[in-house]
Amino acid sequence: MTTPPDLSQLSPDQLRHLAATLMSQVEEKDKALRHSEQVNQKLTYELALLKRHAFGKRSEQLNVLQISLLEEVVDADIAAIETELEDLALTSTPPAAKKPPKRSPLPPELPRTEIHHDPENEHCACGCKLRRIGEEISEKLDYTPGVFHVERHIRSKWVCDQCETLTQAPMPAQIIDKGIPTAGLLAQVLIAKYADHLPLYRQEQIFARAGVAIPRSTLAEWVGICGVRLQPLIDALRDLLLREPVLHADETPVPMLVPGKKKTHRAYLWAYATTPYAGLKAVVYDFSETRGGQHARDFLGDWRGKLVCDDYSGYKQSFTNGVTEIGCMAHARRKFVDLHVAGKSQIAGQAIELIGQLYQVEREAKSLSAEERQRLRETRARPIADALHRWMLAHREKVPNGSATAKALDYSLKRWAALTRYLDDGGLPIDNNRVENLIRPWALGRSNWLFAGSLRSGQRAANVMSLIQCAKLNDHEPYAYLKDVLERLPTQKASQIHELLPHNWQKPA
Repeated sequence: MTTPPDLSQLSPDQLRHLAATLMSQVEEKDKALRHSEQVNQKLTYELALLKRHAFGKRSEQLNVLQISLLEEVVDADIAAIETELEDLALTSTPPAAKKPPKRSPLPPELPRTEIHHDPENEHCACGCKLRRIGEEISEKLDYTPGVFHVERHIRSKWVCDQCETLTQAPMPAQIIDKGIPTAGLLAQVLIAKYADHLPLYRQEQIFARAGVAIPRSTLAEWVGICGVRLQPLIDALRDLLLREPVLHADETPVPMLVPGKKKTHRAYLWAYATTPYAGLKAVVYDFSETRGGQHARDFLGDWRGKLVCDDYSGYKQSFTNGVTEIGCMAHARRKFVDLHVAGKSQIAGQAIELIGQLYQVEREAKSLSAEERQRLRETRARPIADALHRWMLAHREKVPNGSATAKALDYSLKRWAALTRYLDDGGLPIDNNRVENLIRPWALGRSNWLFAGSLRSGQRAANVMSLIQCAKLNDHEPYAYLKDVLERLPTQKASQIHELLPHNWQKPA
């Protein structure tokens, strides 16, 4: 232990030297203490964030249940590919003779509805009256949520005694030619899988309890074929979406099976939606194997509008190519909320209060026209935004670099131009919350169907969910919409496909 010097024995110069030495030691310890406080604040902040977010494994071995789900996906993919190949086959090539499928008869106890198909005219082309000589009956399985019943399609045979011409009304075109499911049953399977997040093995169990055994492999084939048939609607919807001057964009991870391996890796679902102020109410999902920005550029193509998004770097090249960045104020606020929850930061609390004032203006402007909204923002919101900016700059001067508070302030200050562009245009939203809400159903789906079995199955899910969510946005009941679309689609002209899009669809009388 060092014995302190006797100050009474020291000369004035020695006392001054001792005082300078002690002051230097105090400054060093004070600097070390401030550094420790910053590190402690940073670690406390990060620990609080980790507690708020549940992190799953990036890759995991599949269990028996997951492998059974994979079988459904593979069956659906095979059916989709076979359907596409049939569509691409040359019409001049005679179709190969197919053996009629061996199906079990539908349960006789199910209620049946007879649907008669008779010729429009009971007279032959030669002028004689036709005589009924028999009929053909085919049965299709229909489903009204909770109840199975059978449609008996009775096609009478009529013959002309004079010229011996046989006349018979054709069967209505179906999504699955010569299959047993009606459009109602197909719609139910799709809605249950993609809107209610029920894997096919669960639907198989539900149907069995209702008295009909439908193997999940059959259900998967139906899903795959429907995915192919609905593709023209998605293409038309995407074309309309890219005519909008303002779009929202966001992405979320979705586990996808690694080809040839029993584990998953992180794929991504992208969502592109119109703003709350747009006339078109639509969202289109796109599925990709990675989060690379090229996927966003491929989807947007030549579109050069205003994109509302978070600060993900994948969008940056689009901004250099002519797309205008619109920042998300909710993301900026979230940084301060995390900081406030972690350490009850006074600065964070003040920032939350000031940003809250901007949102109060938006609530008042929600029902106004674009011009009125812009004027209200100019008079009410812009002074608040300018004051908030000055406040952030002033506090940033006092906050040590590297601290959690500095990072929260820097996030907003570095993006201030993008965050406040909404003030110049009444047609722009203040944040990206709309598309985040539209992407939320996928988070629920992940916990049910666990993973996407392939790139094709992920894209098929994206397509069907695009139609389901668009139906909801336009205040349609998804089952009624999808059932009617599947009924009309086989005979719908390509030039009139827009009539089946959710924003144009009219419920049948």
